Amino acid sequence: MHHDHAHPTISPKPMSRRTMLKALAASSVAVSLGGAAFGASAATAAPPAHAADGKGARLVPKSRIGIQLFTVRDKVASVGFRAVFEELAEIGFSDVEFAGYTQGNVGPITIAEIRRLLDDNGLRATGSHVNLTPANIDQQIEIAHQLGTQFLGQGGPITRTNTVSGWTTAAQTWNEMGAKAAASGIRLYAHNHAGEFGFTSDDPTRRVYDLLWDEFDPALVAFEMDVFWAHVGQHLSPGFSPIDYVLRDPDRFPLLHLKDGKLNPESGNGYDIIEFGAGDIDYQSFLAPLRNRGQRWGMYEQDNAATTAVAPNPLDSLGNAARSYRGIEGLRGGDASGR
Repeated sequence: MHHDHAHPTISPKPMSRRTMLKALAASSVAVSLGGAAFGASAATAAPPAHAADGKGARLVPKSRIGIQLFTVRDKVASVGFRAVFEELAEIGFSDVEFAGYTQGNVGPITIAEIRRLLDDNGLRATGSHVNLTPANIDQQIEIAHQLGTQFLGQGGPITRTNTVSGWTTAAQTWNEMGAKAAASGIRLYAHNHAGEFGFTSDDPTRRVYDLLWDEFDPALVAFEMDVFWAHVGQHLSPGFSPIDYVLRDPDRFPLLHLKDGKLNPESGNGYDIIEFGAGDIDYQSFLAPLRNRGQRWGMYEQDNAATTAVAPNPLDSLGNAARSYRGIEGLRGGDASGR
């Protein structure tokens, strides 16, 4: 693995096989579920101490809590999509965002087989990170349709040429690809790292994100703000607040990457990536102003989930995912009318 104002209607999340089996078991029907594939103890550990207290409306609807599969790429490569999807559904995730369509040494798998595994486990493919070009856009649109993916994006920058003309030309190319995608019912989106909040090399007053804001046709190309990297961008190139972009036009942000960070003055980035709820990014304050500004997907991502864990939890990317899911699901704000 590598890295319009109204949303189109999405079909309700179907009941997965695991959910059905659990319901039957609760009805005293003798069904053997088998054990959870990974990290059961981690999945049942206590939530972070500073998790929301459960009062008020959900800041991220349960039906829109997803995960970028880059987070659990080690599990996909070692045990495959089937086992990973079963575990993610058991944790409670409703959506996944792809970071490739291969499963390491587990063996080849087709897009049709991946779609069947998604359906079997009641998961939706909401987005995907692909290196998009005019040469592959038709193929990638077709794959997105096979998976039922509503959004199609890219994890890395849309150009490596850090000039005004470089970014402008790339944005125009994305508008052209976006028109092709929109004609088939799919919306393109661009994901950020810290660099998009820096300045172009030939105009030190031109912030790249502002340029993209101006150049992207909002009906054709959306943003997926990675909130962690936006905060790193703020640290490295101050003079803006990440939430201000989203509040300016929330409909341009159908997806957010909910990645947490721990303040670290010794790090050049100012933060270290950590599991959701264990960091210092104030997501409750970030998301609360958006609660009545439409709904969007909150996609948990943790680049280092396989190699870091908050003590005393063991190293286990799916354990991190389980605790992070509960942290996102527990975010509350405003009145208690949320679902």
